[in-house]
Amino acid sequence: MITASQLRAARALLGVDQRQLAEMAGVSLPTIQRMEASEGNVRGVVDTLTKVIEALERAGVELIGENVESRGGGRGVRLRQPRTEAL
Repeated sequence: MITASQLRAARALLGVDQRQLAEMAGVSLPTIQRMEASEGNVRGVVDTLTKVIEALERAGVELIGENVESRGGGRGVRLRQPRTEAL
């Protein structure tokens, strides 16, 4: 699974806009816009999600699932769980 936040962050890391990502993945611009506007996990047709993820991976992005270690080297960013402070 990929979250909308991961999708926006991956696109930002690549320095591409939504239209460019749509072209890279072979999907429509409204599809990318809809995916990025999602709450939480992106939902959609499995084939379309696969195309987007594969396009990001071909471009050098490694998508890291929650509680999973990164497979490779290189630079990147990752969101961590917000700390809950004891009251």
